[in-house]
Amino acid sequence: MINLIFNEQLKLFRKKRLFVIILIVACLVPIFTYAQYKDVKTTQKKMGTSDWRVQLQQEIVDIQNRLTSSRLPEDYEKYFKIRLAQQQYYLDHNINPNAPGAPSFMRVFVDNAIGLLLPLLVMVIAADLVSSEASGGTIKLLLTRPVKRWQILLSKYIALIYSISFIILCVAILTYLMSGVVFGYSGWNMPMLTGFSTNGAELMTANVHTIPQWKYIIMEFGLAWFVSIVVGSLTFMLSVLLRSTAAVMGIMLSALIAGAILVNMVSSWESAKYLFMVNLQLTNYVNGSSPPIEGMTLGFSMVVLLVWLILSLITSFVVFTKRDVY
Repeated sequence: MINLIFNEQLKLFRKKRLFVIILIVACLVPIFTYAQYKDVKTTQKKMGTSDWRVQLQQEIVDIQNRLTSSRLPEDYEKYFKIRLAQQQYYLDHNINPNAPGAPSFMRVFVDNAIGLLLPLLVMVIAADLVSSEASGGTIKLLLTRPVKRWQILLSKYIALIYSISFIILCVAILTYLMSGVVFGYSGWNMPMLTGFSTNGAELMTANVHTIPQWKYIIMEFGLAWFVSIVVGSLTFMLSVLLRSTAAVMGIMLSALIAGAILVNMVSSWESAKYLFMVNLQLTNYVNGSSPPIEGMTLGFSMVVLLVWLILSLITSFVVFTKRDVY
């Protein structure tokens, strides 16, 4: 099994897709860093001060003004009420939620990347693990080896997990090293608030507590890793079912983009909470953002994603071990 895993990992490195993905991240991080830097400077210029309390108070006033509009949609009203309560809580407890620093940039980056960017990067790796060998005919040569089919597929899946872990690790390292040039490398022990929950448009703060930012970042990257594994498993299943890598990528790309759109539109569609793409934004539960559908929790979303992961693996192994290869 070790030799099989090593062989699959070697194939992935030879395709150079992992290196392309790391290069993409290395190009995107400076762009996002500059965008955040410009945003900070623009806000400071607009406010006439670098005092975060003044900026937070102005944001609270802006939200209050928006809530006075009679034409504000109900979903937006709910979001702004929760946002208002959360920002007021930060202000009352003297905690700057937007303190500059590389660790803060890492946190913000993974918040925004977990729903679409990271799944897309994982999809690129997983899309042709099996389909390319099936379409190219090399799968026949692989199956002639004195190894059971399930072992061959398992080695591919373990290699995929290693690759996903490598991607997440590289994202963490690159975001820290590159953003630190602009924002500095301090802030690991800055207090962060977590434990927010929502009940309709009401923000519940009974379980709110502070943790060091380094713990907060580990939590968020752990959730990002879990989401990436789920998306990788689903893409892996499609790679087993379909011979066309383009078809695999097309289906997953459509599903992920549809999910990014649906999370803003499904508040009244109760059964949509069982779709995997609606549950990808797990970090929202950590930072206190309102869920796409009322009643959804971190535990619920993780269970839904876990069910999708298990079903995808069962389908992959059953189909791969039973299907005729021609």
